[in-house]
Parts: sequence; C-alpha cells; structure tokens
Amino acid sequence: MSLELLFFSAGWCEPCKWAEPIVNEVIENAAGKISLNKIDIDANAAMAKQHHIMSVPTLVLFKEGKEVWRMKGFDTASNLQKIFANII
Repeated sequence: MSLELLFFSAGWCEPCKWAEPIVNEVIENAAGKISLNKIDIDANAAMAKQHHIMSVPTLVLFKEGKEVWRMKGFDTASNLQKIFANII
C-alpha cells in the first residue's frame, strides 16, 4: 500500500507555517506508512493548478495514486492521526 500526503503551502502563508509542525508530527507518528511531499504553490504553480488548489494550506492524501482525502486549512495532530488511521 502506498500513501502519499501532499502539503500545499506558500512561504508568505502564516497558517501554513502553523500547520507544518503538525503535519510533520503526523508523518512521524505514521511510522513510515505515509510519505510527505511539501509543495510551494508559488514555485510549483502548474502542480497546484493540476490538483485544483484554491487556498493554502491544503492537504491531499493519495492511496495507491488515487486521491482519498482532502482538507483545506489544518487540524490538530491527534485528529489528523485518527483520520489517517481509518484510511491506512
């Protein structure tokens, strides 16, 4: 099973800066089950457009190459861990 979390953010985005340590904690606690790909929308505008990113931060989880979950904004690490545990 292959899980990848795309974390769309921007350097000027304050909520993105708040979300980053939460996302990092969730990935660490996933014990290698989820890979993380951080994407700066300014440096990767084409990728942001391809994934229909309209605001940041946005988290998109893929399972075996298919989108299975998406969230605009962010949540607590414990809530994200519960969500991902149901998907894993």
